[in-house]
Amino acid sequence: MKMPRRRRPPRSGAIAELPPLRILAQIAALQGIYYSVALVLMLFTSLVMGLQFSLDLVFGWASLRGDITQGWLIGFVWLCCAGAVVVALVVLISRSKLVLDFAFTLHFIHLLIVFLYTGFIPRNLAWWVTMLVSGTIMVAGGTYGCRWRELRPITFGGGARSNANGENGDGSLESGLDSGDHGDEEMGFSRGRGRGRDRDGAGEYEMVGMKGDSDK
Repeated sequence: MKMPRRRRPPRSGAIAELPPLRILAQIAALQGIYYSVALVLMLFTSLVMGLQFSLDLVFGWASLRGDITQGWLIGFVWLCCAGAVVVALVVLISRSKLVLDFAFTLHFIHLLIVFLYTGFIPRNLAWWVTMLVSGTIMVAGGTYGCRWRELRPITFGGGARSNANGENGDGSLESGLDSGDHGDEEMGFSRGRGRGRDRDGAGEYEMVGMKGDSDK
């Protein structure tokens, strides 16, 4: 009789724990945030400097040069976009092991989009240096932020609730005992003694045997 084949355990690692559709959704979200921030900052920079806004500033590479001030400013804008992606990595990914993969994927997709938009591979050294610094910022900042979030102590709400219930229970118990003592006092005897006070407090009394007991 053949024994049933055992299933192999899943491969260890953070990638194996994420379904493919979720990974694609996270990549699309990061890419959308990256280009949205870039469009807003490039438009703001163009308005401030009095330049004509064009999609070449976002999807091109010719304007990112190191010999003019405009190229340095565009490079700084791309670094600001990298900072925005760091926040997105901490919020959306939240795993330090995946930061490098997502940062590399984002820049690789950006390189493909630039190549498809311009028809050429970027030739300016400033563009490659800017993307390298941008990737370094994403990896370093995202890893630090995700590790800080992973190592943050977890607080449970049950402890405070149980303490509150315990305090309420102790209070109700004490109030019950007080009400019981008060009721006993109203009935004319005190708890824990053979003597008690009358309701009006006029005197004391003692418990004596009945006549049937004395006759026996």
